[in-house]
Amino acid sequence: MHSSLSLDEDILVRKLLLTHDPDGRHLDSELLLQAVEKIICYATPSGSLVSDLHLDGMARNDINNIEVIGSQELLGHAIYEISRQMLYKCSGEGSLHARAMILFDLLGNYRWDAKVVIVLAAFATIYGEFWLQMQLNPRNTLAALVAMLKQLPGDLSMEKPRFKALSLLTKNMLEVTKCIIKFEVLPFAHLGLGNEEAIATTKSRIYIASYWVTRSALACSSQFLDLIALKPEYSHSTIIAAWELSSLSYRLSSIHSLLWRLVDLFYQDIEKKIYEKLLNLFKETHNDNQEVLCTLLAIRDDLSLKDCSTQGKVDVSELRNKVVILLISKSELLPFEELVLLVRQTYDHPHHQKLEGSYGIVWIPMSNSNTWTAADKETFHFLSNLLPWYSLWQPWLLNHAVVNYIKEAWNYNTQPLMVVLDSKGTVTNSNAIDMVLIWGAKAYPFSTSREAELWQEENWTLQLLTYQIDPLLSKWVDEGRNICIYGSENLDWIKEFHAKILLIKSSRVQLEMVFVGKRNLSENVKSILDIIRVGKHKSLFSFTTIYLFWLRLECMRRSKQQSGKTSKTDNILENMSALLEVDDEAVGWAVIGRGSSADVVRLHGEKLMETLNSFPEWAENVGKLGFLGALRTAIEPPPPLPGPCNHVSVVPFDKGLIEGTVLCEKCKRPMKISVVYE
Repeated sequence: MHSSLSLDEDILVRKLLLTHDPDGRHLDSELLLQAVEKIICYATPSGSLVSDLHLDGMARNDINNIEVIGSQELLGHAIYEISRQMLYKCSGEGSLHARAMILFDLLGNYRWDAKVVIVLAAFATIYGEFWLQMQLNPRNTLAALVAMLKQLPGDLSMEKPRFKALSLLTKNMLEVTKCIIKFEVLPFAHLGLGNEEAIATTKSRIYIASYWVTRSALACSSQFLDLIALKPEYSHSTIIAAWELSSLSYRLSSIHSLLWRLVDLFYQDIEKKIYEKLLNLFKETHNDNQEVLCTLLAIRDDLSLKDCSTQGKVDVSELRNKVVILLISKSELLPFEELVLLVRQTYDHPHHQKLEGSYGIVWIPMSNSNTWTAADKETFHFLSNLLPWYSLWQPWLLNHAVVNYIKEAWNYNTQPLMVVLDSKGTVTNSNAIDMVLIWGAKAYPFSTSREAELWQEENWTLQLLTYQIDPLLSKWVDEGRNICIYGSENLDWIKEFHAKILLIKSSRVQLEMVFVGKRNLSENVKSILDIIRVGKHKSLFSFTTIYLFWLRLECMRRSKQQSGKTSKTDNILENMSALLEVDDEAVGWAVIGRGSSADVVRLHGEKLMETLNSFPEWAENVGKLGFLGALRTAIEPPPPLPGPCNHVSVVPFDKGLIEGTVLCEKCKRPMKISVVYE
């Protein structure tokens, strides 16, 4: 078949292929192998067991969730059937070769990596049960009684050569299996990479390696049967057994050396070709997003994504014809408060349901270093099980070429990015995280052009300032209520401010109060919140909501600045920057407005208190001009000119404007109101 194979190997490969009839079923071989490796380490009788090796709760849950995807067969049943064949039906008769071929017939529908790992899992149950009984006996009465019925030997000191050879062979079985898995999950089919002849040759080596691992597992299992009712006069069998096991171990060691070199060469070649492909991929036009996503996300095989809603594996074809947002971040993703806002602005947003799955978010976590720690993996498992979007199934396996491309082409430097691909796989926004945190799903399709459109539609309003931060506040804004957002860290100032507001509200002025502290939040803000909660002005916002308010304000300023705007040329940016840059702790500030009206008053420090102190002087204007109109008149009294002004100002429709009076920003006189229908 191939020049690199001997005649006997060629015949063996042909026989193995006759048993191979894959039906598309899939098994997480690597995760199952981890469980096998832990069992073998725990059961090691040499005393070299690492004390801190343990199955934590997260790993145990992951192993419990391993299933055979695409088949009705349960994983536990498959393992049981193979272990039964290994111990009973095949133990008495037939050569190791014949028994191995029977196992390959039973596992014909599985991929090669799954065949070998299921065989090892079956062996691990035999291995683990034996050593569990030996370790518990004689401390545990039940174990002692079972060992007595099985006639297990009480003294294994004479069997050290056998167990030493067994331990070495088991280690080589695991190492060869890791090579098989590493090769089998390479994304050849998706990427179209690799030399076909070299792939075929290596596959033949994979078949042969699978055979010898399976044959070795049978030989190891037989050793435990030989130990039953072991008699002293047969102790010379230990030497024979040790020699047979050592012979198999030597063969597997040679297979591992060759296979590792071949697989490593494929990895190096694929990394180089993936990087070259990525450099050109985003310059080309595609019919859909599949080639782009397969190159970026097909880490190991065709089931590279985790659907957090089902906790199952899915293919990138789930994202076909969708806008895809690649959320690239550290393994811990974001601080909790920011994570809350991100989820709220995407999957909990009112517009999300209207879009009917038109977009998907894929989380691509990346380690701070080149190596994923156990803590990194545990954090990833926790968040990926909790969050409502897709994530990579095993992000630590992300190809180094993809990691390097993300860092170099998209300037990733540990700060989270949201790279947007349209349905054709074209990058339409290199970082949409600010616009997502500002507008949420309303920003669909999250392109830079959509961001520009959204800013063109916006004015400096309370609706912009508080969008989706709090449900009750959003309701107040929609109802057109007068709302005062204020901040300070000076408790004396806040008490004085509250007293002035109470005086105004006692004059039947409807005014809602929202405390937001200051940009650089401190423990002092928490203390003030506790005081406000029990006062006459109960705080609407929690500390977390206050944090989100300032975070969103930062995002808006950054978005504006990235579009080339400055505080001198942009009214929205000027007002946002003024709030973010307040640094005088002795005084506070307030922003007072109503709904979507662009008539928003921002006051700071002495000017704010001076205006509130003079309320008795301008209170009579509230009935005629409304509270905001009266307040603005008090701040900037209009010149004594009769009649309405002749200036024109177009503002978004607000029912409250029809009922009230609007003052001209230029001459401060009442304006005549007309409604324009588009």
